[in-house]
Order: sequence, then structure tokens, then C-alpha cells
Amino acid sequence: MIKKSLLLFFILFLIASPVYAAPTTASLELSINLVWVMLGAFLVFFMHAGFAMVESGFTRAKNSLNILIKNFLTISVAAILFFVVGYGIMFGTSGGSFIGTDGFMLSGVEDIEFFVFQAMFIATCATIISGAVAERMKLGVYVLIVVAMTAFVYPIVGHWVWQGDGWLTDLGFSDFAGSTVVHLTGAVGALTAVLFLGPRLGKYSSKKVNVIQGHNIPIGALGVFILWLGWFGFNGGSTLAADPALVPMVIGTTLLSTSAALVSSAAYTKLRFKRVDTSLSLNGVLGGLVGITAGCAEISLGGSIAVGLISGIILVEGIHLLDTKLRIDDPVGAITVHGICGIWGTLAIGLFSTSTGLFYGNGFTQLVIQGIGVAAVIAWTMITLGVFLFIVKQFTSLRVSEEEEIAGLDFAEHGSNAYELKEALISDDEEPLLNNLGLADRLNNLTTTGEPQQKSS
Repeated sequence: MIKKSLLLFFILFLIASPVYAAPTTASLELSINLVWVMLGAFLVFFMHAGFAMVESGFTRAKNSLNILIKNFLTISVAAILFFVVGYGIMFGTSGGSFIGTDGFMLSGVEDIEFFVFQAMFIATCATIISGAVAERMKLGVYVLIVVAMTAFVYPIVGHWVWQGDGWLTDLGFSDFAGSTVVHLTGAVGALTAVLFLGPRLGKYSSKKVNVIQGHNIPIGALGVFILWLGWFGFNGGSTLAADPALVPMVIGTTLLSTSAALVSSAAYTKLRFKRVDTSLSLNGVLGGLVGITAGCAEISLGGSIAVGLISGIILVEGIHLLDTKLRIDDPVGAITVHGICGIWGTLAIGLFSTSTGLFYGNGFTQLVIQGIGVAAVIAWTMITLGVFLFIVKQFTSLRVSEEEEIAGLDFAEHGSNAYELKEALISDDEEPLLNNLGLADRLNNLTTTGEPQQKSS
């Protein structure tokens, strides 16, 4: 009886047990591709830690908290807005090859992994502006800029280039991972905002250009390393599949271009300024990354070295031009890194692409198309964000008051400081301004809780 019962139980167990089909080649390939794209998304997300470190390290200590919270707000606001409206504008059914018309709040969208990956890109575009406007823009105004960039400006550009029937795509424009879509768009947004803001207090006096030293270059260098690591996901993940032929080439060109840019920027600063400039060399790494982003899938390994070498030199000269000649105050060099090097990287396809480039016997056609795309994105972003900031300016000032800027945005916007050292709040260049505003004594008499200290007898 017991044996019959056990046999019956075993038969019922087999009948009730689910039948697991053996994985097919197609299902395995789908899973591997999904993991690869998600890994790319994680690496791009981690890039925001790099941006935060670069921006805070290359600026003064008294603004560190403000920069950190801006980076956290950027990725959070961008992700929500991209879900609500941005993804639909960027990848929805095209209206006249200009704008997406459906897919809002991911309605009808099944590939959620693609949304997540692209959400990391849109946040990267917006955070470029954070560094350029550092140390003088109101936090609320910056958030409004993030809203405008992520809900409208960037998705339109993305639709032109990365939607299958966008007008630049139809024209033949090529931008594999975003030298123009992500970096140039963000840089033009940054330039527009900086032109409205003006320079930091004490940056320019008469004909003199004053150096405002970053407070922690090692932290900035750590940020550059983080960005370099994350960029392998930025470019590599843009393959959208774990392609055994394409992925290694993309990673290889990214590595070689970046390495060449660091070498050329360091060597060029030695020749030009008689010393290797550390901050410019670190920015050279980022310039090399931006420079190869557009063409990392269609430029050869040797060509990527050439692109990187030129990127490093362009970076040094671009920062020098903006800072000393045009007097555009960009504390971290974001406009040059992402804008000028982004333009170069986009145009480089017309020269170095193995399938359409001039140097491979294919004429000037691709180079002209790349130039049209660059001009269109610059015009669109500058006009749209310029109009937006003009409207905002009618209701509120874009920058903090002089007193708040001198005290530091950590103290003015957040009521606390990243460091205990009150001396870090004030630089030598600002002492005359402080004395005129009568703020020095008040800052020196503040405890960490914000209450006046009791003077000892």
C-alpha cells in the first residue's frame, strides 16, 4: 500500500511539475544582448559620479555641495521627463521627420531596456551644462534648464539623428554614439547659458584674466578616470547588441583615441606653456573620448589614434581661446571638451570613416553632410534655449547675488558647507569684494551650525 501511494505521488508530482523548455540559440542571444545593453546603461549611469567629481574638483570648495546636488537632480529629473515626454518626442512615430508624435509615458513601448539606456544619455547631455555654469547660477534656474533640455531640446535632436526616418538620418548624417547628439547639444546649451550669465566675480579685471584654481585636482582626476571607464559603456553599449565583431572595435577605437589625446594634450602644453599642464591634460582625456564617440564604429584603430591626437591639441587651444580671447568663463572647460571636440569628432567621420571618408577615396560628400548636421544642431539648441532663458530672465535673475556668490553657493543655496575649513570659502581675489560688501566678518563669525560665535574676553 505504501509503495502504491509513493508511486501515485511521484506520478502526480511529474504531471504537476512545469515543463521547462531547453533554451534556444535565439533566446540565449536575446539574453546576452540584454545583459550587454544593461551593463552599458550601468556604466553610463556611473559616469555621473565622474562628472560630479570633475566639476567639484575643478571648482572652489565653497561650491562643492551645490555641484553634487545638481548632478543628482539632473539624472533624476531627466529620467522622469524622458519617461513622460522625451522618449516619445525622440523615438515616436515621426511627424515630418522632425518630431515624434506618440510613445509618451512609454505607451506601446516594449523594449524598456532601450529606454533605460537612452535615459542615461539624456542625463549626460544635461549635466554638461552644470559644470559650465558652476559657481554663479541659481539652483532653481539650472533645474529649469534641465527640464527644457531633457523634455524638448535634446529629444528633437535625437529624433533627427537616431530615429529611423529623422531628416538628418535621411540625409546620411552619421553619429554612432553621440558626439553631436549628446555632447555638442549639451555644450551649445552650456554656451548659451554662460553667455546669459556672464563670468564669475573676479575672473576678469580690465585686460587681466585671473586663474581661479580648482580646490581638489586629485578628485577631478578620479572623476576623469571614472568617465573614461564609463565611456566604454557609452560607446560600447551603443552597439545595442553583444556583437563579437563590432564591440571589440568600438572599445578599441575608444581606448586608442583617448590615450592619444592625453599624450598630445600633455605634450602640446609642454611645448606651448613650457610645462605639462595637469588640468588641461586631464581634459584632453575627455576631449579624446568625445572626439571618437561619433565615429567609433566606422573609424579604424589607426584612424582613431589620429582623431585622438588632434582632439588633444584642439582641446588645449579651444580652452585657451574661450578663456583668454573670447572671455567666456567655463570653470571646467565643458564647452570645449563637449562642443569643440564634439564638432571635430563629427566632422572626423567625413575624413576617417573607412566606408565614406575623404581619406579613403570617397570624396567630400560625407564631410559636407556632417557639417550640415553640426550647423543644424547648433542653431536649434542655441535659438531654442536662448528664447527659453530670455523668458525666464523676465521673471527672475539667472545668477545669485554678488554676496551669495562670494559666500559660496553651498552656504547661499544649502545653508551648509562640504568642508569644515571656512578659509576655503574665500579666495585672495575676492577679498576686496568681501570687504566692500561687509561680509567677511559675518562669515568668520559663523559656527558650523550657522549661529554667531561668542567672542572670548
